[in-house]
Amino acid sequence: MEVFGYLASLFIGISLGLIGGGGSILTVPVLVYLFGVNPVLATAYSLFVVGASSLVGAIPKYRQGLIHLKTAIIFGIPSIISVYATRKFIVPQIPVELFSLGDFGVTKSVLMMVLFGLLMVLASYSMIRGKNEAVDPTGTEVEVVQVFNYPMILLEGTLVGVLTGLVGAGGGFLIIPALVMLSKLSMKKAIGTSLVIIAAKSLIGFTGDLGHQVMDWRLLGTVTALSIVGIFVGDALSKKLDGNKLKVGFGWFVLVMGIYILIQQVVFPMK
Repeated sequence: MEVFGYLASLFIGISLGLIGGGGSILTVPVLVYLFGVNPVLATAYSLFVVGASSLVGAIPKYRQGLIHLKTAIIFGIPSIISVYATRKFIVPQIPVELFSLGDFGVTKSVLMMVLFGLLMVLASYSMIRGKNEAVDPTGTEVEVVQVFNYPMILLEGTLVGVLTGLVGAGGGFLIIPALVMLSKLSMKKAIGTSLVIIAAKSLIGFTGDLGHQVMDWRLLGTVTALSIVGIFVGDALSKKLDGNKLKVGFGWFVLVMGIYILIQQVVFPMK
């Protein structure tokens, strides 16, 4: 299973490089089901893997002029604060045994995976139903005058940060639509900018787990390295493939995985 896990680690980066998100949607299931990592610890590992991969992936996007730093700062600050606070103070306080429903015991691990499964289903809807990028008759992306909706950006950034902290998801599928709608960025700039935001909040959020968790740095380093290789592959492919079609196909895959995780946790819950 570890061999499949290492192959899947490549696809974590490829997803980030291609569509600017989806990496964390793969990371937690890969760590839990292919490497046997405890779900709570897997959410911490996911923050590091996705954060480091996004940071490296943001470099070519910056060189291509596809990162809007002002937007990244405005959206990123509340997100970083909330994800760090969630990992540092909220997650450690969640009891291992939560409650029981008849013979079904709801543990901290079950809660994490159910939340993640629900998140995958919602993410898949966003990907499948997402609007195509507007283009002009020459095939060039249409740039819209940027207008900041500050209250909504701050609220969205905070909510994404809490969500990231709870389930270890970078939230690219939430960040990208928010940047397009609230900051009027083009899709390509939203993807590049999202990588910066994901990198900052995920890596800083990960530091909130240091001291709370015993880390397997060998596994974490290997998965991260493979994901970084994948993100360069994804960035190269993004210049040749139709990103809208890829996002829809990936959305259906995420939907199936999300449903599988929900069923698995109800029938064979992880302890």
